[in-house]
Amino acid sequence: MTTLLALDIGGTKVGWGIVEAGDSLEVADRGSIPTDAMRGGADVASRICELAASLVASQPRISGVAVASAGVVDPDRGDIVSATGTMPGWGGIRLGALVEAATGLPVRVLNDVHAHGLGEATLGAGRPYRSVLSIAVGTGIGGALVEEGRVAFGARGIAGHVGHIHHHFAPDMTCSCGRAGHIESFCSGSGITAWYESLRSEGDPEVDDGRALQELAESGNALAVACFARSAFALGEATASLVNCVDPAVVILSGSMTRSGDMWWDALRSGFAASAMTPVAQTPILVGSLGGDAPLLGAVSFFLNA
Repeated sequence: MTTLLALDIGGTKVGWGIVEAGDSLEVADRGSIPTDAMRGGADVASRICELAASLVASQPRISGVAVASAGVVDPDRGDIVSATGTMPGWGGIRLGALVEAATGLPVRVLNDVHAHGLGEATLGAGRPYRSVLSIAVGTGIGGALVEEGRVAFGARGIAGHVGHIHHHFAPDMTCSCGRAGHIESFCSGSGITAWYESLRSEGDPEVDDGRALQELAESGNALAVACFARSAFALGEATASLVNCVDPAVVILSGSMTRSGDMWWDALRSGFAASAMTPVAQTPILVGSLGGDAPLLGAVSFFLNA
């Protein structure tokens, strides 16, 4: 039995889990601390190192640290190559080396959405399939292509940036990356909320997040219904374009937007059907099964098999 510390570093919180790896992987204990991302990358890294050192000191059986992190990651060196403004100063942090120095243990670092996809592909809904296209649709949109249990990283580590596919519904919408027209700007939880707010009239109520917008749509508000239907249809079209290109055995969708009900799913499947080529039109589209454990378990899988 191997015991590893797994970390999941996001813009809001840093989740941790003690994972027992034997015939299967089990999260035996878990917790989290606030990321406080706006305090800057160096401060975030310092507190992560303190957390990891404390957990390792309290549980001497831990033999390594598996990290899933926001940002573009160099999976060989464990460095954060770049990051968006949601985590200022995170780009350039030599995270793997810092955590290794703090704990005295081997460390492997993987992008958080890559880790999520790897977890679902190898331990979750994708286990029966040889190749998996994983798409996480939450505050932002990310993804991973996993074949034979290995993540496709691309030449610069950014393969899987599904949210940055262009769509004709969004020519004037600014994405988190600074470009215009990407699906994240109106298909993600934050994006669909901003889209609704930009279109609403005085007669439409304000909403703070995707959940509130969903409740408004379910109450029959015409604009909210239209935003959900059009964004989900567009995401379905974008998903079909990816499937046409890479031909995965299955698509797995995860994240908060997948809990948006039949209205969202029906529109997404319609969009997929409208754009999928005939040979791939029957590709299964499944919902992820691991929830918040997916990036923790994916990071551990990467640590054990890299």
